[in-house]
Amino acid sequence: MKTDSAIYVFGEVLFDVFPDGKTVLGGAPFNVAWHLQAMGDAPLLLSRVGCDQAGREIRTAMLEWKLSLAGLQEDRLHPSGKVDVQFAGGEPVYRIVPDCAYDFIDATALPPAMAAQGILYHGTLALRNDVSQRALKAAKKIFDPAIFVDVNLRTPWWNKEQVLVWLEEARWVKLNREELHLLGDGAASDGDAAREFVRRFDLEQLIVTCGRDGAFVCSADGRIHRGTPPVATEVVDTVGAGDAFTAVYLHGLLQGWSVTCALHAAQMFAGKVVGLRGATSREHRFYQEFLQDLRGIEDRGR
Repeated sequence: MKTDSAIYVFGEVLFDVFPDGKTVLGGAPFNVAWHLQAMGDAPLLLSRVGCDQAGREIRTAMLEWKLSLAGLQEDRLHPSGKVDVQFAGGEPVYRIVPDCAYDFIDATALPPAMAAQGILYHGTLALRNDVSQRALKAAKKIFDPAIFVDVNLRTPWWNKEQVLVWLEEARWVKLNREELHLLGDGAASDGDAAREFVRRFDLEQLIVTCGRDGAFVCSADGRIHRGTPPVATEVVDTVGAGDAFTAVYLHGLLQGWSVTCALHAAQMFAGKVVGLRGATSREHRFYQEFLQDLRGIEDRGR
């Protein structure tokens, strides 16, 4: 992709509520947009919030972060999104509140295209409702983008047949190892499952995250590119680590990086985010330090 391509991010924005009562802005699409903004990519978030205190806080945070509000809708009937986060064995467990504003993104209220070409990122959670599904279809017609699907299967908010339909339109797909085998055709090894997945959906790249084992990318020619995550100096929680990975990988696609460089940079940033409580930081210094580390990777990646 060219560096002047637009980046659209479709889906949920919500508050993660932690056991200690702390609330942190979240939702995979919002997290991705937040990180992309910090890296200078000026994403357009396509989402919906309630006319409530949470919605006002979301708008204020976006304004302070200089994220465009052009794609953020207001809903007078449904509340802003909320997720209660608990931990089991050190891993986050999510209780996702139903019938939130982001379930009702309005197809008729979408903004015009920002550029002649671009990438549209979307996950699977915001598509649990027919209203937002129609909005996504409309967005694809308006923006005519290349599609990046970030699979995030949250029981009971997904349906395999529907997910497979959305994958048919993707150029890039990111999922975790468990999701690869849940949605795949039964291949025993990760590599074989990934190659079959790429063939089945005619993908340019399939990105598979493997937790502590890092991540790998299967390209259209069947090559497997593997990466080893850096050792995290401090792990506060793993909420949003996958979103951090995705944001940097998207940044690399926009900049035309090689797979190897994008994979390395994405894992490096995910390793920094696990040192936060929640998925994002409002401290510009946090991103400035990463961007300094990123400059060498960008030079090698072009």
